[in-house]
Amino acid sequence: MPEQYVATDKRTGLEVSVTGDFPPHHDDRIRIARTSTLFTRLMSTILGNPSEAERRDQFIAIETQLELAEALIRGDMQEVQTLLQSTLERMGLGPEELDEAARRILQEFGDGQIEKGVDGPSLDLGNAPLEMPQVSEDILGDVNDEGDEGDEEAEWHRSLS
Repeated sequence: MPEQYVATDKRTGLEVSVTGDFPPHHDDRIRIARTSTLFTRLMSTILGNPSEAERRDQFIAIETQLELAEALIRGDMQEVQTLLQSTLERMGLGPEELDEAARRILQEFGDGQIEKGVDGPSLDLGNAPLEMPQVSEDILGDVNDEGDEGDEEAEWHRSLS
């Protein structure tokens, strides 16, 4: 039976619900609750900005970050690279500035080589695959145990669909 998680921001009354068949493991449910609560807080903060132009920029920024996170989780490094490049270009950092930054990093640390490829210079870090870091302990804590969760209400509901 589908379940529903509802998170409410007390400051604004914004409510976000997530409905689906969720994994039964307690830690999964904590992560679902925590992610939903953070998303609700983020949306509420952006919507509370009185400047339309700033709100639009903030939505674009968070959309890009969520797309980047999703691509990283899927392991789509080509999409990650594309999203990072477009983000940096929007910030005014083009290929020339990035090449210069790479050269400075290599001069400082000397841990790679710059190779000239078809698409321009690229940094060679060897053949080691990129891996997501693993958390050895629960650094976020249980959403019900944290002291900074006073602005949100959260609860699970059974759906009657």
